[in-house]
Amino acid sequence: MVKYVVVLLNMLGIMLANILFPSDVSLQLKAPSEVNAGAEFNIEITLNKSGAESFARFQQELPRGLTAQVVDNKNASFAFEDQNVKFIWLRLPADDQITITYKVKVDERLKGSFSLDGLFSYIDGNDRKSVEVDTKKITIRPSTTVNPNLIVDISEFQQTIPYQPPVSLLASNVRCIRQTPAFTGEGNDMLVNILVNRGSADKFAKIEEDIPDGYTAEALSTRDAIFTFKDQKAKFLWMNLPPEPKFVVNYRLSPANGEGTTDLAIKGTFSFILNDLTQVIDIIQRDVDLSNLDPQNLDGIIASTPVPSIVSPATEGVPTSSSYSGADGGREIPVQFQEIQDKRPRAAQQKELDMAYLLEPEEGVYYRVQIAAGHRLVDIKRYFQRLKITEDVRTERHEGWYKYSIGSFGEYKLARDRRNDIWSTTPIDDAFVAAYNNGTRITVQEALMITNQQWYK
Repeated sequence: MVKYVVVLLNMLGIMLANILFPSDVSLQLKAPSEVNAGAEFNIEITLNKSGAESFARFQQELPRGLTAQVVDNKNASFAFEDQNVKFIWLRLPADDQITITYKVKVDERLKGSFSLDGLFSYIDGNDRKSVEVDTKKITIRPSTTVNPNLIVDISEFQQTIPYQPPVSLLASNVRCIRQTPAFTGEGNDMLVNILVNRGSADKFAKIEEDIPDGYTAEALSTRDAIFTFKDQKAKFLWMNLPPEPKFVVNYRLSPANGEGTTDLAIKGTFSFILNDLTQVIDIIQRDVDLSNLDPQNLDGIIASTPVPSIVSPATEGVPTSSSYSGADGGREIPVQFQEIQDKRPRAAQQKELDMAYLLEPEEGVYYRVQIAAGHRLVDIKRYFQRLKITEDVRTERHEGWYKYSIGSFGEYKLARDRRNDIWSTTPIDDAFVAAYNNGTRITVQEALMITNQQWYK
């Protein structure tokens, strides 16, 4: 009898705790029911996080004809791309209730109604959980100042084919300008400032500079790029460019013998992706002041710099990393190697690679080192032997890419160390750590939070 009383009391205690301390994460969407075409309005999402504290993401899709701009991100990174609004937290704020806000601009030619929903995803223990926001219907009142013949219903507008400017036109907006190197005042060290006007580029990009013999390069400001210096080449690598339309990065040049010169011959290129094609332009050196970050100063420098010519497009089939987050710090590092042509029929090659080199899932959280990726399969054995990779290379199909990786590490530090070994002992200087949970790719941040491991640079 006592046993049953204890069980009943426990059940009542659990029920009372659930009433007093609800554990479910919930979302509330606040937006107007009617908006005017050509106008702006705010969308507020209030999150009752109920103890959630680690990696989290809120995502909302907007119909074409609407654009978004952040107002209050509550320490999240904000992005609006491919009509998707994204707020991403590496760690949620401590407050039990969080309200994020962004502003939406409506195209003046639209009318009609659309529905707005959203999804909040977060980590709870070792599990990824999701909560949907209640759908909100919004009606667009047509403009009274626009020719009625130009007004279109928003649902019909979704069926039209968006205009795609030529890549050459998009690329003409991109500039990369190097300030003539100047002494820093510390010995014979020199400072190199580089201005990037990214134009329509937003995904993978790379600055590569040929450093004169006798000098070493050290990054000062990278703007979230991965910086490497190897074989007299200094590189800034971005998987996603900074959100600002123009920004400055810099590095320090130090002479090995302590004797510098004012006449440094530096050549460099800026690579970026437009319409899934890689474009490469020369970095233009000018006697300008890039320490003055005033927008008017930078705009004047950009406007007075000639339109660069495209050096070379990317070779089709060259392995290069994909654009999803998952490398160190949430970025993946692109890799490019010459494609190896195999004389066997491609169908036979595909079958052999799928059977012999397919990556199989493992239990729990683990890390691998990704060494290449591409849209086409390569002969793994021959391809990576030439790159001094002696370990078992496996491939997986992920987000439209064939991705090649090695190792299986339970600790991030071990994977990091192997990545560093690859950087120093092979021609591959763009390898990075990828994380998995029961065979599914997750970000390194998620893996570290799940396993309570420390991040190492």
